Amino acid sequence: MTASPRGSTPASPHTPRIGIPEHLQNRMSMPEQHEYLRSKLSRRRVLRGSAATAAAAGGVGLLAGSGTDTATAGTPTLITAPATAKVDGSLVAPFGRHLAFGADPKTQMRISWQVPFAVGRPYVRVGLKPWELTRKIAAEVRDLHTPSLSEKLPAVDQYYLHAALDGLRPGTTYYYGVGHDGFDPAEAGRLSTIGSFRTAPAQSEKFVFTAFGDQGVSYDALANDQLILGQNPSFHLHAGDICYADSSGHGKESDTYDARVWDQFLAQTESVAASVPWMVTTGNHDMEAWYSPNGYGGQSARWSLPENGPDASLAPGVYSFVYGNVGVVALDANDVSYEIPANQGYTGGKQTAWLDRRLAQLRAQSGIDFIVVFFHHCAYSTSTHASDGGVRDAWVGLFEKHQVDLVINGHNHVYERSDAIKDGEVGRKVPIGSVTDSTRDGIVYVTAGGAGKELYSFGVGVPDSYEGHVHDRDHIVTFHWTKSRLPDPDTVEWSRVRYTGFSFLAVEAEPGSRPKLKVTALAESGERIDAFDVVRGSK
Repeated sequence: MTASPRGSTPASPHTPRIGIPEHLQNRMSMPEQHEYLRSKLSRRRVLRGSAATAAAAGGVGLLAGSGTDTATAGTPTLITAPATAKVDGSLVAPFGRHLAFGADPKTQMRISWQVPFAVGRPYVRVGLKPWELTRKIAAEVRDLHTPSLSEKLPAVDQYYLHAALDGLRPGTTYYYGVGHDGFDPAEAGRLSTIGSFRTAPAQSEKFVFTAFGDQGVSYDALANDQLILGQNPSFHLHAGDICYADSSGHGKESDTYDARVWDQFLAQTESVAASVPWMVTTGNHDMEAWYSPNGYGGQSARWSLPENGPDASLAPGVYSFVYGNVGVVALDANDVSYEIPANQGYTGGKQTAWLDRRLAQLRAQSGIDFIVVFFHHCAYSTSTHASDGGVRDAWVGLFEKHQVDLVINGHNHVYERSDAIKDGEVGRKVPIGSVTDSTRDGIVYVTAGGAGKELYSFGVGVPDSYEGHVHDRDHIVTFHWTKSRLPDPDTVEWSRVRYTGFSFLAVEAEPGSRPKLKVTALAESGERIDAFDVVRGSK
């Protein structure tokens, strides 16, 4: 979302969509937006077809203006080759590799990548050594067509390839190469195209994962990626607003939805995601109305995620997995948001019912010490978008019921960390460097939205407060979004750490007789801005 002046109500809290007038878009659900765009394009094609027919009847050539219409004179009509045009496979190089776990990170990995043109018989080669990629697995092609939704942008055809690897050995490093007819990664001279990954261990051991939201494409995003890679994470969590191909304009014809931004994003991310499973969920910028009624058709084409949520075809960003002693749950807050209701209620309550069941299963599962939940809209934040009352009403009670240990959000382009919150109040103050017991004190909520997009700020007179620069405030005036889509003022005491810079979260999970989550926030410079530990059942 675009930042609004602090303390004021955003003029349009609903993210505008390309080609939809704002006065209509503000009232439209995602299915209504989808239908509007599809019908609009159909009307445009009919009008253009009629104009072409009339021009032909009048003897006007396709590459010349009539000489009487100054708006069109001398303007050629470009007719592109069909998407099925063949290109020599030896000239087509794969790019944008990104990994994701299957439902079981010990035995399943999903490899995804992109090619700029349609290719023949794509596949993955896998092996235990980079020079012995003996296993060959056919890949699934998910092509995605984006029409010209703006006069300034061409139609775009994208080809996303996916291979599912099952039956892998736990705790094992595998090497892989992606290819197709004419491009074999096992050929001499292509060793540089080989990637690797490691499956989750059979038994719990110490590991690190990283997290943020709201990245986009920028130098700061790239800098964060490189710093993340240096943490040697076992996986990365991306809490929505992934690439910002939907840049949230003003609902005018000049607005753009540029599908090519995804090409830039996946190329940018490849340095990490080719070896570190990049686990995403959906934010408000990830609802792309053209592709499907719920706006997630594009996400389903570009990502292969665990299919163990309430309905993978309906909600691809809702799933869970277990890595070591940590259970991770991904949610789609667009389903419950009061601030941005384009997809509000689209799962018909299935997601929330699944969440209740899944949290109970994870909490009862032997060997799981901690549960981490991540999603986009903030449950507790004081920056530009503040807190979403829909998230609080639907899910916070379930988080407390099942003693979730850590909640990670994006949406606000800052770093902000709460005290331990219980029943809506401070259960325990958690200063930088301290320890909190999630069974007794409540849940710590982290907004990690400083991944790379333009930064937000906090309220007037509310200073940053982070390690080495602590400026505690007894209370902060903010607001939360209500069901009527209005901001309701709050005065809160739980905002403990605030930082208006690019940053990300690194979490070290430590198993054993006294398990611990060691949570650290790092600035783009590598400077530590926050640190605290989460334990369970301490004396």
